[in-house]
Amino acid sequence: MNEQMLKEQANQIRKDIVTMIGAAKSGHPGGSLSAAEILTYLYFEEMNVNPADPKWENRDRFVLSKGHAAPVLYAALARKGFFPAEDLMTLRKIGSHLQGHPDMKKVPGVDMSTGSLGTGFSAATGIALACQLDKKENYVYTLLGDGELQEGQVWEAAMSAAHYKLDNLIAFVDNNGLQIDGNIDDVLSPNPIDAKFTAFGWHVQVIDGHDFGQIADAVKAAKAETGKPSVIVAKTVKGKGVSYMENQAGWHGSAPNEEQVAQAMAELN
Repeated sequence: MNEQMLKEQANQIRKDIVTMIGAAKSGHPGGSLSAAEILTYLYFEEMNVNPADPKWENRDRFVLSKGHAAPVLYAALARKGFFPAEDLMTLRKIGSHLQGHPDMKKVPGVDMSTGSLGTGFSAATGIALACQLDKKENYVYTLLGDGELQEGQVWEAAMSAAHYKLDNLIAFVDNNGLQIDGNIDDVLSPNPIDAKFTAFGWHVQVIDGHDFGQIADAVKAAKAETGKPSVIVAKTVKGKGVSYMENQAGWHGSAPNEEQVAQAMAELN
């Protein structure tokens, strides 16, 4: 693992997130920025995918269950080569294939259309079960928000994944502690997240979601686990990398203006 290369790639993805949301004048920067290291590690180090053949049958799959964080996924896909990076500046514009939430019928590399919270996690569970039944050796990765854990559907999927012993399913929880209405503990606390998943029969790890070494070790440990699905609870900072956005719930779904974009780019550069 070339950690410096991954850090540079994550920084580029953060710049892409800020500029595309700024150009669109709408979007969700906070929870996109918090997940930059996770997506960077998966797409540039871990997942077996082929940008030249996005529908390759034996590829690893990724489902962005918190679909509003589409900018981080689009940036990762573009920088990986699934589509031209210039397309990022068309985010949310009429006629663009880059909608506010990922569309598997329009965007190369998107394995599941998501947006309604909880459904992506359920879909990932179904995909993992199908791969297991087909005796494929690939992995299915999914990323949830911590506020998303308030959805009952998440726990139905968690119960199903453990019941079917889906050890090819690796979930990340972007645990930045904030959602659109504020602190997750004030809105409807999902804590303790690790104990809940343990009770549901999952292999659980808690890590620093901005540390590539910890992400790598956690994925390795998850792959070594047999007979149960794995969840990696990644402690992150909402708005990571942009000082005025960090740990501010107000930047969950607000776009920066031109001056704010310039400040963010100066910091990221």
